[in-house]
Amino acid sequence: MTDKMSYQAGEAKGQTQEKASNLMDKAGNAAQSAKETVQAKTETSKMPGNTQKTSFQAGEAKGQTQEKASTLMDKAGNAAQSAKETVTAAGQQVMATAQGAVEGVKNATGMNK
Repeated sequence: MTDKMSYQAGEAKGQTQEKASNLMDKAGNAAQSAKETVQAKTETSKMPGNTQKTSFQAGEAKGQTQEKASTLMDKAGNAAQSAKETVTAAGQQVMATAQGAVEGVKNATGMNK
């Protein structure tokens, strides 16, 4: 049974690493998108009479980037919590299996009377 638990723990770790990698990729993409948006707004601001509109758009882009970052952090937290729960459940299952084995030995040897 311990091989199965070890496998499950490794599997949970691998899944967590994959989720973290995906989240980091999404965060990088969001940052790149925000950078491109700000650069585009900056180019627009160089035209006379566009400073107020550009300032608004830059603030809007910043707000959207912050919201995306917050969402990604929430997803990362959820992935970590899920991994923790999976590993905890596997540990509890190992403990229950070990306790069952102890009880079996006690029963077989007559020590459980």
